[in-house]
Amino acid sequence: MDMNNLLEMAGVNGALQDPDTAHLAIDVHRVMSKNLVPGLQVETEEAEGVIRVRIRVEEGAHIHRPVHLCFGITHQQAQQLIDMDVEVGRKARIEVLSHCIFPRATDVRHQMQARIHVGEDASYRYLEKHIHSDRGGLAVYPSAQVELERGARFSTDFELVRGRVGTLAIDYVLTGRYHSILEMVSRVNGRGDDDISIREVGYLVGEHARGALTSRVAVRDRAQAQVYNKLRATAPHARGHVDCKEIIQDDGKATAIPIVEVVHPLAHVTHEAAIGSVDTKQLETLMARGLDEDQATELIIEGLLS
Repeated sequence: MDMNNLLEMAGVNGALQDPDTAHLAIDVHRVMSKNLVPGLQVETEEAEGVIRVRIRVEEGAHIHRPVHLCFGITHQQAQQLIDMDVEVGRKARIEVLSHCIFPRATDVRHQMQARIHVGEDASYRYLEKHIHSDRGGLAVYPSAQVELERGARFSTDFELVRGRVGTLAIDYVLTGRYHSILEMVSRVNGRGDDDISIREVGYLVGEHARGALTSRVAVRDRAQAQVYNKLRATAPHARGHVDCKEIIQDDGKATAIPIVEVVHPLAHVTHEAAIGSVDTKQLETLMARGLDEDQATELIIEGLLS
């Protein structure tokens, strides 16, 4: 299996042939393909087993088509460490589709450390889609420090598209200033002995800053999940919401720790957390329409994670 096979599996091979679509494809620490468009700068460097990626979006630049970042490992055993620095200039706009593809993993470690700065009135949207092997032999550690300037917007959506989770530890810390917006969504489906950890912390330090942390997790068999979401509002008219829902089946274990802190009388942060089995009424309704219990359960979980 080579990188082209991985890209076909992710359904992005055609996009990478388009000269008007920016992309970067990396196998372990080797750059396989790169294409840039006006307003976007991407520099890469391999040093001591680390691939360093520097992304710059020029001030006022609008990257009209999604930028494809493809991080893959074609081997069964390997380690991939990515150090990423992202700078989105003032009033710039960019959307990134990140494809992390590890379909043969038996002993693979993928670690990404990112620093993201979104300038004044700029927008950065990051959609991260994972394809894993069915063996669960994968450890994924994405972490980021995100800084949002006045009027900036940052949103990220993590989704495991195919395969077993293995070990997953998401760790994001975000800071939002005046009139900024931060949004994080995580959707994960755990099986076997998968181990899922999500830690997302948002600081609303600017007046009228807004934030939302949303987690949707299902665990079954012996899988376990720990979700820690925290929003802290310290400025007038800051608004935020933490929302965590987890479904457990079999011997799965789930923990949710939503924390809201408000230290200004004009700020407001809410939270909602729910852990439990599949809703009985939903299950009965679907079974009444001809589905068996397993099919109905799968449909409910798919709905939670969609």
